[in-house]
Amino acid sequence: MSDSLQTHPVLVVDYGAQYAQLIARRVREAKVYSEVVPHTMSVAEMLAKEPAAVILSGGPSSVYADDAPGLDGALLEAGVPVFGMCYGFQAMAQALGGEVSRTGLREYGATPATVTDRTSTLFNGQPTEQSVWMSHGDSVTVAPDGMTVTATTAGAPVAAIEDDSRRLYGVQWHPEVMHSTFGQQVLENFLHRGAGIPADWTPGNVIEDQVNAIREQIGDAAVICGLSGGVDSSVAAALVQRAVGDQLTCVFVDHGLLREGEAEQVEMDFVAATGVRLVTVDARETFLGALAGVSDPEEKRKIIGREFIRTFEQAARDIVGHGAQDGHPVEFLVQGTLYPDVVESGGGAGTANIKSHHNVGGLPDDLQFKLVEPLRALFKDEVRAIGRELGVPEEIVARQPFPGPGLGIRIIGEVTEDRLATLRRADAIAREELTKAGLDNEIWQCPVVLLADVRSVGVQGDGRTYGHPIVLRPVSSEDAMTADWTRVPYDVLAQISTRITNEVDEVNRVVLDVTSKPPGTIEWE
Repeated sequence: MSDSLQTHPVLVVDYGAQYAQLIARRVREAKVYSEVVPHTMSVAEMLAKEPAAVILSGGPSSVYADDAPGLDGALLEAGVPVFGMCYGFQAMAQALGGEVSRTGLREYGATPATVTDRTSTLFNGQPTEQSVWMSHGDSVTVAPDGMTVTATTAGAPVAAIEDDSRRLYGVQWHPEVMHSTFGQQVLENFLHRGAGIPADWTPGNVIEDQVNAIREQIGDAAVICGLSGGVDSSVAAALVQRAVGDQLTCVFVDHGLLREGEAEQVEMDFVAATGVRLVTVDARETFLGALAGVSDPEEKRKIIGREFIRTFEQAARDIVGHGAQDGHPVEFLVQGTLYPDVVESGGGAGTANIKSHHNVGGLPDDLQFKLVEPLRALFKDEVRAIGRELGVPEEIVARQPFPGPGLGIRIIGEVTEDRLATLRRADAIAREELTKAGLDNEIWQCPVVLLADVRSVGVQGDGRTYGHPIVLRPVSSEDAMTADWTRVPYDVLAQISTRITNEVDEVNRVVLDVTSKPPGTIEWE
């Protein structure tokens, strides 16, 4: 493949929409690569990326507000296909000379729309009447010159506009959400028919693309990968092994923060399936010593990230010393960094640092390795698809996400061996019961949290107890950027609670976290 699949991205310009990441995912579901960029990025910076197309997201502002995000008309004159959604649609219409007004006819939620041209680029072959998801107060009342109105609603006389000659398109609604019944088809029509972008963002092509990039980056050097047994590091390792073979050595660090059975899964399932060279390092004493007396969650993340790197550095020296890499220096470290990790850690202009992921914001400044991050541009579902294509065992590919810092960030308070043992057992019980109930595919992730700095009064065995609460945090999500708490059946929750309070010492209360993301993150720390 001559060009990287990421050479000409579809840029999703984020105007503050809660759905900006979802738009990017929907573009990728159409087998086209996409990136999210802030609305503060200049047109020159956008065009420097040589985008195949630009999508203007929705947002909470009115185009008439003093602090409303602007749209530089130069973008619409650059010859790049542009698709505006909701606020982006109104900003586009206004910049092109159309009229946006407060009609008093606001529309929120499911709204009937009438397609006035079923042969148009966006609506080709779709029904005249369809349900769309609206969220607007202002409306476009007069279309810009040269634009054809192709859909209307009761509150939006100009609900969709198209101009094939300039390749400019827009809809007032949110086609990226599932409540817009033909939304994905509208988006794909823009990408493939309007912008003429091929559908080549597929697992096989991504693998080929990354294998070439990895070989070019690494050359003949040796490389190590921190293998945790989770989806991300396992797929990253399999991808790098596909590229450079025995130049890769995987290092599995048993830091004492693992769940029950994880070490065995790495040493048996993954190695058996891939044949990768594996070195296991027992660093439990080192990590627990470094975490002693530390309760602050950000500090814990940074300590764990630092100790990971230091452990890898020593492992690299040992590997070379034993001649395992034929004398080649270990110059590179593979990490399973994903796109949401980068975004949440403040990666990219205009993004907030929500928390430091150990593999992004938690790395030490004096890092001795060059990083290889073949999954950095991918969402979790894309990683799973690539893993299956590479032959990674289904037990690993389908595994629910587990944070790199492990149980260390699921203990609220200081991390000790006793507290880890308590949490490890409670976590195992929760996982066993959720699997038994057939809920593994319905739940994105179920963190089990020990409130080690909290005690509550209970009654067990006719006596008073003063034990710790355990929090269950089952969530449903597509990419971890947003999430909702999973409605686990009451009888399953009751069984989990009964078993934990009966079988786990020091625990006398089980509570359920029913917070969505936002406002809460998935992990407590």
